[in-house]
Amino acid sequence: MQAKAQFKTKATSKKKGFFLREVQQELKKVSWTSKEELKNCTKIVIGSIFLLGTGIYIMDLMIQGSLYLISSIAKFIGG
Repeated sequence: MQAKAQFKTKATSKKKGFFLREVQQELKKVSWTSKEELKNCTKIVIGSIFLLGTGIYIMDLMIQGSLYLISSIAKFIGG
């Protein structure tokens, strides 16, 4: 029974080693972006998020104002 456990451990260890070597080989094939390109893309993403957040905030204020106006009119009419 102990021999089976040792065999499984060795086989598993070989599979892990093979997997890690293959991962390392595949990562060498990857075309990584340059630091400058990464910085530019990061700036674009941060700017886009800021603009989108600002747009959502403005829309929220408009909706809030509209609902307040409707509520005020309803109170005025309804008493």
